Amino acid sequence: MKYLTGIIFFLSLILFFSVYVSPEYFPYVGLLPFFIPIIWLVNLFLLFILTLSWKRSALFPLAALLIGYKFALITVQFNPANESAEGLKVLTYNAHLFDYKRKTEGKFDPNVYSWLQEHPADIKVFQEFYQDYTTASRNSVKLLGKDMGFETSYQVIEGNPQKRSYGLAIFSRYPIINEGKVFDKNGTNGAIFADILVNQDTIRIYNAHLESMKINSDGLENLEGVKENYRQTLGKLHRGSLERSKQLKVLVEHMQNSSHPLILMGDLNEIPYSYTYFKLGEFWQNAFETAGRGFGFTYNKILFFLRIDHIFSSKELKAIQFKTHREVDYSDHYPVSATFDLSGLGE
Repeated sequence: MKYLTGIIFFLSLILFFSVYVSPEYFPYVGLLPFFIPIIWLVNLFLLFILTLSWKRSALFPLAALLIGYKFALITVQFNPANESAEGLKVLTYNAHLFDYKRKTEGKFDPNVYSWLQEHPADIKVFQEFYQDYTTASRNSVKLLGKDMGFETSYQVIEGNPQKRSYGLAIFSRYPIINEGKVFDKNGTNGAIFADILVNQDTIRIYNAHLESMKINSDGLENLEGVKENYRQTLGKLHRGSLERSKQLKVLVEHMQNSSHPLILMGDLNEIPYSYTYFKLGEFWQNAFETAGRGFGFTYNKILFFLRIDHIFSSKELKAIQFKTHREVDYSDHYPVSATFDLSGLGE
């Protein structure tokens, strides 16, 4: 038992420190963090068993849990709901081209626009944003922007900008005084920014959609599906983490050069136990950690335990409320919102 405990302790250290290694420099390191929750629970179980047995080897799982305490903090939070919080309200949503219901129920559901129009956020950002100037019911820029009195920054990734296209969008109740692209890629991935004048302060808003995991979640609904797809899934996870690490490098450099306090929102396609999450956490604070409750899972498919949509901000902007809207099922992601206290600006 002592040797097994030592081996588990050694494996724990490897997994815990894997989040600080870029997949660019070490092949397949991006897959290791997926095992962190498992090894953390194994150590918790070992600590319980060995403590009851009065074994000195209980010090190994105890040390592992203390070293990896950060992973517990980023997994679940117990902050107050604070629903009535006042401040700058933001929302991020991977909209799945506003057409998820057609795949699941066979028809387009316009209620997705109604919910988004009614949400009180001052700034709303969208990934997989679909725009159709030829169809009134799918004219997303008009429905979510002009009709609501919001200014719009829409960056096309693919399609005809005058007719039908999709990309990334930022909507703001406040004036947009500057905008641009950080990077884009064929498909739906990319990152954009907009400088927004809030009262007398300028805040830079980033909207990012990093490389997809490309997991066929429908093929993992049963044991047979897992057997057939696990190798292909591992390969996709590896290639995805490698591409995201390259995109992250570009994004972080752009963010670090910002002369304004910032908020990064979007579908980062990374779980909290990842190089991307920890790299961003070196410089900016995560809204879920500051103001979230529960587990905050954001994926609306069979892999429901994933939290891959995130909000980060500069230290001057403190999140005082955070919510994952699991009641909203118009996409394969749930919307995520937060409220920021602006009193730290200008200090």
